[in-house]
Amino acid sequence: MSLAFDGLPPLREVAAAHGLTAVKALGQNFLFDLNLTQKIARSAGPLAGALVIEIGPGPGGLTRALLAEGAERVIAIERDRRCLPALGEIAAHYPGRLEIIEADALSTDLAALAAARSGGEDDLPVKIVANLPYNIGTQLLLNWLTADAGTPFWSSMTLMFQKEVGQRIVAAAGDKHYGRLGVLAGWLTHAEILFDISPQAFHPPPKVTSSVVHLEPRRERLPCQLASLERITQAAFGQRRKMLRQSLKPVGGERLLNAAEIDPQRRAETLSIAEFCTLARCLDAQAGTSG
Repeated sequence: MSLAFDGLPPLREVAAAHGLTAVKALGQNFLFDLNLTQKIARSAGPLAGALVIEIGPGPGGLTRALLAEGAERVIAIERDRRCLPALGEIAAHYPGRLEIIEADALSTDLAALAAARSGGEDDLPVKIVANLPYNIGTQLLLNWLTADAGTPFWSSMTLMFQKEVGQRIVAAAGDKHYGRLGVLAGWLTHAEILFDISPQAFHPPPKVTSSVVHLEPRRERLPCQLASLERITQAAFGQRRKMLRQSLKPVGGERLLNAAEIDPQRRAETLSIAEFCTLARCLDAQAGTSG
């Protein structure tokens, strides 16, 4: 049997040995190219001394790269129990550095998990690095962005999405991809698309190109309440083709816009994140006045 750079068998051989084929219902597309998994791991920045959380490792290509690149510890959360034996072989190859959790990431409290594993004397910074399943990637990102109203539990996130989602994450005002996700991600983080990955790199090939996105928390962010910002953006982008005086009627309409000194004839995609934050603060002020 041939061996890869880390002394373990090539991923295709691992998948074949364990009878692993991608399941569409789980959003699985396996990345067998270890050069690409290494590139993703390296793009997360220095991993030495870090606790890395990976979602949906599958047969473990990215897991192996994270460990080979020096991650202090890796927690791999996998709901597909067919993949557990292959991940167990990686754990045996890197004693004491890989923890495998069989769970659904959507219902897993990563903040609590990170606190339990990274606290104490070690106090390891937490990095989330993952090739996210397409069908739940956006919801997972929103969960992690909004998990803590104060300081995020993660120091960075390096995540793979389908390209269209990546474009929505980094979009700014005036961009056709700009929407609620771009406002929230832009308010809370510095986000950038690092590189794209062709469908042909995956097995089976998806119908879309993928993008690796890196996010780091903003040290200072514009003041506003998350709940109010979400209400404003939901209303504004829920009817994005309409003028704001119409789309924002459920949250105050022209009264709110006048308080924020924003032209009621503008549309949601023209507003900067700062203007959305102003609207959120005005919404809170009006609620306080009326209350």
